[in-house]
Amino acid sequence: MRPDPIEARPLASDVPARSRPLARDLLELAKPRLTALVVVTTAVGYWLAYPPARSFELAPWFLTMLGTALVAAAASALNQWSERDHDRAMDRTAERPLPSGRLGSAAVAIYSLATGFGGLSLLCVEANHLAAGIALATLVLYVLVYTPLKRRHSLNTIAGAVPGALPPLIGWAAASGGLEPAAWTLFLVLFLWQVPHFLAIATLHRDDYARAGFRMLPVTDPGPRSGRLAFFYAALLVPAGTLPVLFGLGGPIYAAAAIGLGLWFAARAARFERAPSEGSARALFRASLVYLPALLVLLCLDPTAPLIPVPR
Repeated sequence: MRPDPIEARPLASDVPARSRPLARDLLELAKPRLTALVVVTTAVGYWLAYPPARSFELAPWFLTMLGTALVAAAASALNQWSERDHDRAMDRTAERPLPSGRLGSAAVAIYSLATGFGGLSLLCVEANHLAAGIALATLVLYVLVYTPLKRRHSLNTIAGAVPGALPPLIGWAAASGGLEPAAWTLFLVLFLWQVPHFLAIATLHRDDYARAGFRMLPVTDPGPRSGRLAFFYAALLVPAGTLPVLFGLGGPIYAAAAIGLGLWFAARAARFERAPSEGSARALFRASLVYLPALLVLLCLDPTAPLIPVPR
C-alpha cells in the first residue's frame, strides 16, 4: 500500500531546528513575494482611483499599503499553519519555519493575530471600513476557502484567483470611498491572469504537489486539460486588458500595448496547450511575470489617459 504522502518525511518535531535569525523566519511566514504582489496591485488601485483634482498625499497611501501588507502576512501565515504537515512533504517548502520546526504553532498564531488585527485596524482608521472589509474578505477566502480546497478539488486555482484579485479593490476603496465599475476591470484582469500563472507553477512542481497530497489540476489531470484552461484564460485577457480604457483609466497607448501584450501572453499559453512540458510551463510562467507588471505600469503612466494625480 502506498504511504500517505504527508508521511514521506519525519515529523517536524523530529527535525532539528536550524539556527536562523527570527526576523528572517517571520518574514518568510509573510510570503514576501506574494505580499509584494498584493501591495503593488493595491497601490495601482489606489493610484487609479485617486481624484485627479486633489494632490496625491503620500501618508494615507503608505498607511493603506502597510495595513494591506499586514493582512496579507496574516493570511500567508495562517495558510502555512494549515498546510504545515503537507509542506513538510514538499522539497520547495520543507524548510519553511513551521515544517522545519524552527517556529511552533503558538508563535505563528500570535504572529497571525497581531498582523491581521493590526492591518485591519490600520485600514479602518487610516482608510475606511469598505477597504478594511475587502481586506478581511480576502483573508477569509484565502484561508478558509482556497487553502482547504487545494486538498479537495483540482479547480482550486480558480477559487484562489478570487482573493488574489481583490487587492486592487482595497486600494480603490481606500482612495475613493467606493467601488465604481472601473475598479472591477482591474479585478477581472488580476483574476484571469492568475489562472495561467499558477497552472504553470503547478506544472513545474507537479511531483512536489503530488507528494504533499495537493489536488492541483496538473497533478490530477497531467494531460491537455491544464493547457486548455491556461490558454482559455490567457486569451480572455486580450479583450479584458482593454476594458479599463472604456472607463477612462487608459488611453490609446495603453490600449495598443494591452492588446500586444495579451496576444504575446496568449501565444505562450497556446504553446503550453499544444505541448505541455516543463519547458513550455517555464516559458508561460516567465511570460506571466512580464505581462502583469508591464500592463500595470502602462496603465498608471499612460500619457494619453485622463489626468492622473500629482504627488506632493
